[in-house]
Amino acid sequence: MLYNSSMKARYKYRFYPSKSQQQSLAQLFGCVRVVWNDALGICKDSEKLPKNGDLQKIVITQAKKTDERVWLAGVSAVPLQQSVADLGTAYQNFFNSRNGKRKGSKMGLPRFKKKQGKQSARFNSNAFSIKDGLVYLAKVGDLNPIWSRVLPSEPSSVTVIKDTANRYFLSFVVEVESINVAVKNQSIGIDLGIKTFAFMSNGEKGQSPSYSKLDRKIRKLQRKLMKRQVKGSNRQKRTSLKIAKKHNRIADTRKDFLHKLSTKVVRENQSIILEDLNVSGMVKNRKLSRVISLQGWREFRVLCEAKAEKFGRQFTVISRWEPTSQVCSDCGFKWGKLDLKVRTITCVSCGSVHDRDENAAKNIKKVGTGHGHDSKWAQREGKTGLPAHLSEVSRIPVA
Repeated sequence: MLYNSSMKARYKYRFYPSKSQQQSLAQLFGCVRVVWNDALGICKDSEKLPKNGDLQKIVITQAKKTDERVWLAGVSAVPLQQSVADLGTAYQNFFNSRNGKRKGSKMGLPRFKKKQGKQSARFNSNAFSIKDGLVYLAKVGDLNPIWSRVLPSEPSSVTVIKDTANRYFLSFVVEVESINVAVKNQSIGIDLGIKTFAFMSNGEKGQSPSYSKLDRKIRKLQRKLMKRQVKGSNRQKRTSLKIAKKHNRIADTRKDFLHKLSTKVVRENQSIILEDLNVSGMVKNRKLSRVISLQGWREFRVLCEAKAEKFGRQFTVISRWEPTSQVCSDCGFKWGKLDLKVRTITCVSCGSVHDRDENAAKNIKKVGTGHGHDSKWAQREGKTGLPAHLSEVSRIPVA
């Protein structure tokens, strides 16, 4: 099925601000953070959640007239208003999550923002413009991002971001059209794992890059950071920055791999089928928790789902309770649970030899397309007979 509808997407670009621009952005991030925290404090102290308009009057308009918050007038009012609006959205998502209107795991209440960590501020179309390759932000100035790709349409908003490694980005929200590309395969099932990240039902593999070397360096730096006794010292800040840079390097490597793999899978297949993994439960295994957290299974699922909508593909997630690793993909015989060390299985019913991951991927595909084997049928000693004809003598013995 092909679609011609448009959808929203984010285009992210890095930029290098000057010293004066860094100071202006630091002031902007601080004001946005203070407005969020002030509004959140009012919400927590109120019996009934105030409206966004009322909060904006208190924490922005009236606060600018006080001596404690007079410096809020030094930045654009648009990102301050967007901060209050984002708080209202966060509360709405929390209520929808608790009421069952929002899918996924339960969300927590909004939290106060800290000075350390990722900082961001959002501008709508009234407070920024793009001209001659420069992006003008109100009361910040002209920024010169690295245009790695062309914006497909006029952006509706832009978010300026500073991450924990002191890198600056501009993230634009734009409208993109769906893409019609001819498919090679009708459907594909994907089994996600640790040793092999993705095993396809057609025999292909998606091998993720190794993060172990960088992860060992991070653990070494974290032990070094714990020995820093003086909090807020320059040595502690330098060590924290090194850790953040290593984390970002792993995240960038993983994101590059996941984007390339998800694009390849979605472009070549009409129907993509994944298994619903209980990642939050799996990371409780102390031996595998760190390795599982580095894989990015959830991120891969989100990317596949978003790109399936963009390319007009069908995306399906089967239940986590389906015994995909316990059933022969050829005859449907159920051999039961297997130890993780067992990588090759020989079916005692039909004699087929299966790779564990490939067999699971084939079963995921069959269940997702509605052609899964009935394991109960395969284990029956006898089969149910045909129904009796009207003229036939009853088979039920008379007592």
